[in-house]
Amino acid sequence: MKARGTVARFVPGISILAAALLHAETPSANPNALLQLTATTANVTGAPDAIRIEILRWSTDEERERLMAAWNLKLSAAAPGEGRGAKQGKAAGKGRGPATAAANNTTPDAALARALNETTTVGYLWSSEMAGYALRYAGKVDGTDGSQRILLITQRRLGAVNPRWNPTFEGTANSYEFSVIELRLNAKGDGEGKVSLVGKLAPDVSAKIVTLENYDALPAVFHNVRIRPGETPARKP
Repeated sequence: MKARGTVARFVPGISILAAALLHAETPSANPNALLQLTATTANVTGAPDAIRIEILRWSTDEERERLMAAWNLKLSAAAPGEGRGAKQGKAAGKGRGPATAAANNTTPDAALARALNETTTVGYLWSSEMAGYALRYAGKVDGTDGSQRILLITQRRLGAVNPRWNPTFEGTANSYEFSVIELRLNAKGDGEGKVSLVGKLAPDVSAKIVTLENYDALPAVFHNVRIRPGETPARKP
């Protein structure tokens, strides 16, 4: 009888713990978000997994231009506002041009990774992982038919600390420290998304930021992308 009583008390304890962990892994919706989207992962080892993306604001033209300057190896100072190491960077880099940036960041993606670390968070991507991914860029291209291309760049690569985002499709592996996400939605706010888990990035003329070089050839990593019920497609001001 004593053992049964112990088990009876133990089982509710497990339920409470499980509920707490589920709450920690799935944060409640942010009422202050500009735009929230849901999706389900596909073509990665952790699929299917429920995804929520919340965009707090769109990146400014200045922020976008700074990231592209980094990609083009034309940026050597720290972020505006005297961020981490900004004063030291200015002093050490006085009189130096793009060649200095190229020497310190030997590849465009390494320079962009550094610039992303010095950029303000504009949103988050949540999955079943305990921690979410900070978005350091959020931009949008509106189509004449009401469709949208939403471009997001995470501060750290999806799956940086676990295998849940390993692609189950073929492709040339890359070593980007961040992930570029492109969501393509129709006029109703439904669509799919692809991620830079493999392949290369390249500057996009219409988006004015780096995007997936060969979007059409990549399998979708986000299926059933939808704008959360009750919200309307957010137009860029």
